[in-house]
Amino acid sequence: MDLLDRLHLDVPVAQAGMGGGLAGPELATAVAAAGALGTLGLAPAAMLGQAIAQVRDGAPGRAVAVNLLMPFVRRAHVDACVGAGVDVVVLGFGIDRRLIERLASRGVFVLVMVGTEQQARRAVACGADGLIAQGCEAGGHLAGVTPALSFLPHAIRAAAGRPVLLAGGIASAADTSAALTAGADAVVAGSRFLLTTESRAHPEYQRRILAADKTFRTTLFGLGWPAPHRVVANDATRAWCSADGRVALIPRLINRGSGLLAKLPDSVAAKTVGLQTGRLPLFSPIAPTVGMADSSVDHAALYAGETVLRLKSVISARQAVAELAPGGQ
Repeated sequence: MDLLDRLHLDVPVAQAGMGGGLAGPELATAVAAAGALGTLGLAPAAMLGQAIAQVRDGAPGRAVAVNLLMPFVRRAHVDACVGAGVDVVVLGFGIDRRLIERLASRGVFVLVMVGTEQQARRAVACGADGLIAQGCEAGGHLAGVTPALSFLPHAIRAAAGRPVLLAGGIASAADTSAALTAGADAVVAGSRFLLTTESRAHPEYQRRILAADKTFRTTLFGLGWPAPHRVVANDATRAWCSADGRVALIPRLINRGSGLLAKLPDSVAAKTVGLQTGRLPLFSPIAPTVGMADSSVDHAALYAGETVLRLKSVISARQAVAELAPGGQ
């Protein structure tokens, strides 16, 4: 399969569909217009159809992709994707055979993000059209447990001829070229696109990760979704984590039993960041976005991949695509 032709791409680059409002229609539109795959992060179902239409109008002739984070997906999200006729759906942190079959029956190209060979084989068995192989250096929530380039051959073997995109550690044209040389069909970048003017990341969030001298894996921001994630430090992590990211007992116990909170109504979940303080260990997965109080950056998840240690500035999405493209700047 020629992945670029199938997904209407000029370059083998995809933007990660960062949830919680980080990857909205402005970012996905700009990335798609620049010739890469722009991906909408999961949004409240009532807003998702509108966001899809905005990308379709802003980047005509380009593919529209939506990232469905399975712990939070409701039927209305899927209905919005099917009703709007999206081109690509990325499934993350869960594999559902019936969902894949429904999407495939409507002509949707389904990519499944995986972090182990076992997950990759299951995704293929359930009908995935392609895989996103995530390495442990990625930012945000982590499926990957080994470095991306080490995992890639295992994902390619499990894919059995289906396209494989590599995620984790992608911040430059050199990273893209290394992934393609190793056998990937394309790359997925998150942190590089988080640090763009079209991202909805809070400006102070962007400044904090540009100033960071390390990232680390933790589970602190796991209320409702107690899965590992990569962040940079803030007041919350300094109060409730050890230097290596290990979480103190109280928030660890709270998060462990909080999985059912993922099914709260969107309107309730969106208010949780405003209730978070450094003294009360109730930390949701929502990151600071434009419009939130400046103080939110000290009590919310500052997701960042290891590549932020190599990134120096906030740039446009178009420039980010150019810098990631093989032979780019």
